[in-house]
Amino acid sequence: MAFPDRRTVNVFCTILLFTVVLAIVSVARGVLVIFTFSILFAYLIDPVVRFIQRHSFLFRNLRGPHVAEAYVFLLILIPLIIHLVAPGSLGKTTKLAKQMPALVASISTGEIATQIGAQYGWSEPQQQRLKSLLVQHQASIENVASGWERSAFSALAGLVVIPILAIFFLSDGANIVDSLIRTVATKDNLEEFQSLAGELNSMLRHYIRAKLTLAVLSLTFFSLATLLLRFPHFLALGLLAGVLEFIPVAGWMSSAVAILSIGAMTHAHWIWMAALIGLWRMLMDYWISPRVMGHELEIHPLLAIFAVMVGGAVGGIVGIYLSIPFVAVLRVLWRSSAGKALERAEHVFE
Repeated sequence: MAFPDRRTVNVFCTILLFTVVLAIVSVARGVLVIFTFSILFAYLIDPVVRFIQRHSFLFRNLRGPHVAEAYVFLLILIPLIIHLVAPGSLGKTTKLAKQMPALVASISTGEIATQIGAQYGWSEPQQQRLKSLLVQHQASIENVASGWERSAFSALAGLVVIPILAIFFLSDGANIVDSLIRTVATKDNLEEFQSLAGELNSMLRHYIRAKLTLAVLSLTFFSLATLLLRFPHFLALGLLAGVLEFIPVAGWMSSAVAILSIGAMTHAHWIWMAALIGLWRMLMDYWISPRVMGHELEIHPLLAIFAVMVGGAVGGIVGIYLSIPFVAVLRVLWRSSAGKALERAEHVFE
């Protein structure tokens, strides 16, 4: 027998192929993440495109013009909603962004303890204890602030690139998938690959539907909470929390920081709001979100919690976001392979 034999060569080539793929994924993970979020954004906009296409009298068989119409519609609708729920909020947001360095400086130096103490009638020892605590963690506070600044620039870059890439998936996504399937499939398994692609497409639609449900729940909660605690522009704050719910961890943290900062600057009940946010996140992360995701994707809530925890440990924020879709994809692949194995077993017994 010749060495190495054919089986050894096949195993070695398979291991080498997986190693190369993992290396490429590791090096180009940033690009892959952007493309993944572009696909998810395309699924988010797709219902609007299909609605416009169904009710259009022109170009009904073409998606390109309706994709452009959907983008124009959203570009008009979003500023209009912002203006209606919070007139002049863009100027206030710019002002808040300019005040953030001074706010971070007052927190890191402990000067904010004096301001809070004077506002709520704290005694001198209470103010000093809070000030000394902030001064002890000054380096950590500054590192967190600089990290948030870098994340904000990355998020702004993503807000520009992701919608542009999503245009290609919206206008020609079906043809791209069909071309990929015909490239890797044979005549014998073409229908199986097409059926699998249809199941994955349905799964991603259900995932986006679940994210929309969670966003609406956050919008409702924060709108009611800020209204009861007399925050200004409660609808705008609720809308901000609902939109940022699509971003795991960093999204709700950003909305919480924005809402609490506005509450502190407008002398609203921001301490009560902080307590409500903590309670809401516990309910959302460990009860509401696992059940909504589990219902839409047919995944047990405990498995959803486990997937999010593992995804966060492995890939951080991106891992948290993609963990549940990844588990859902594995479930679809497993069910497809199990179905084919069952069919082969039935043919054997026949």
